[in-house]
Amino acid sequence: MDVLGKARRLESAIAARLDQVAKGLVRSRTREPLEIALAILDAVEQRIEPTGRGTRVFPFNRIEVSVAAPSREARGRLEAVFGGDTPLQTRILDRLRSAGCSPVDVVVEFVYVDAAGAQWHAPEFDLQFERLAPRKVDGADFDLQPAAIEIRAVAGAMERWAYSLAAPRIDIGRGAEVRDYRNRLIRTNHVVFTEGAGGVNETVSRTHAHIAYEPPTGRFRLHDDGSEHGTGIIRGGKTIAVLRGTRGVRLQADDEVVLGEARVRIKFPSG
Repeated sequence: MDVLGKARRLESAIAARLDQVAKGLVRSRTREPLEIALAILDAVEQRIEPTGRGTRVFPFNRIEVSVAAPSREARGRLEAVFGGDTPLQTRILDRLRSAGCSPVDVVVEFVYVDAAGAQWHAPEFDLQFERLAPRKVDGADFDLQPAAIEIRAVAGAMERWAYSLAAPRIDIGRGAEVRDYRNRLIRTNHVVFTEGAGGVNETVSRTHAHIAYEPPTGRFRLHDDGSEHGTGIIRGGKTIAVLRGTRGVRLQADDEVVLGEARVRIKFPSG
């Protein structure tokens, strides 16, 4: 009986150990880059605060995203997903907008590190939120809210004949809403080229480009958001390419913005 009892106890101990190992493997499973991106979006959304009467606000203007990338291959995969057709920074801002917030001056910065920190809330990433006071130039605060600019189509069909928009960021693309593979809203275009119009409109990507306001200068810059057919500016009879991943190109009076084969003309407040 002692031998049988010992055998049973040993069997139980082995089974318990295997169960612990299995649970540890489940907990330590490395999430794919897309899963990490979606988890970051959810974590940002959780910091939204209700302000009463059904309104909500995001109380921070800077987010630092630290991501564990133990190898060059891991970092390459993360950067490929985070900087995809719709960069993760854009998706974060769009998630805040879709939740009813107005992320006027939110800056998102990414930091890649070799290993997760001891105090991280997730094994793959950590978020730090800050609310920084406005910077000053010659003692004056920046004007964070721009005056309205007018955008009219020169080639291609938009849902409106003209847009008049006063926003620090103006997203341009085909279709009003862009959704991910789970049908979740990831971007709302402010300047909308009509879906199903064919021809010129088909060269406009759903997340084609955006115009960003520069508070220190009061000027606007055009950025490409990973468009398939490219973004550019026609200025003085020459075309200036706007490359993805750069600081964009500052817009000037009389510039014509090229979106694939579509074109729009922008009228500035002083124009």
